[in-house]
Amino acid sequence: MQRQAYVPGLAALAAALVLGLTGCSSGGGSGTGAVDSKAGPAAPAAPPGRYRTLFEPCGAVPQNTLRDLLPGAAQLPDEERFAAYRGAAAVTYDTDRRVGCSWKADTPDAMHRLRLDIERVVSYDPAVSDDDRAQEVFSRKQLAADLPQPPPPPQSPASPSGSAGSPDNTAGNAGGSPSATASGSALPGNDPATQSPAQTPTGASATGLEPRVLQGLGQVAFLDDALSAGGANGRHRTVSVVFRTSNVVVTVEYVEQTTGSAEAPDSRELQEKAQNLARLLAERLEE
Repeated sequence: MQRQAYVPGLAALAAALVLGLTGCSSGGGSGTGAVDSKAGPAAPAAPPGRYRTLFEPCGAVPQNTLRDLLPGAAQLPDEERFAAYRGAAAVTYDTDRRVGCSWKADTPDAMHRLRLDIERVVSYDPAVSDDDRAQEVFSRKQLAADLPQPPPPPQSPASPSGSAGSPDNTAGNAGGSPSATASGSALPGNDPATQSPAQTPTGASATGLEPRVLQGLGQVAFLDDALSAGGANGRHRTVSVVFRTSNVVVTVEYVEQTTGSAEAPDSRELQEKAQNLARLLAERLEE
């Protein structure tokens, strides 16, 4: 009897085909369906920010505001004065994402600089909204400003631990003087004279002009104020106001530098002017 020739792998291939056909006809469902049923519905994407474009910054500051912020420009020849008020647009590659403008005017006694930076933040993570990403940008700016921490709130007087006439209360007061912590004024840190310099910046605690968080400007805002030497016995003060509205972060930087024996730039005046401009820009964003 002639023996049938053996083909390697043929038996294995036949077995695989039989198993495959059996699985298709078993009615147990496909493996893909089982995985999808366990995954559940997809999480909704985070909402986009309110703003899709940005306004042109150099034309966003009114002329009368520029005249107030750049007092030296009025003394310049006509062509230079017009150039000072026109400003110089910042170099940018996408005006829907980031724009800026700067102005300057010098006099023999002082130099003034104004700079705007406006950034529209976009999150490319579907789980993170544009607003949340913009808050991260704002928080980094605030952290870099290193604002002084506010002093701790005064603590209330300590209350007795037991009710009147209880053994514990009687024992605690018998033959003793009132506790030193019964009055908030006796607690360390409640006396302004003992507060640390980080809590009460030099020259600012009495006026409220220290770098601080601002209220009523955008959704969140802060102000920074730095005074330094300006060369040739001059003084250089930079006031920055930063605020966020939805997914847009705006920075207003106002600088004044005096020369020679001129007095240091006035903190209150520069802060008021910078905040007034920031409010104008916040209103512009609401249009």
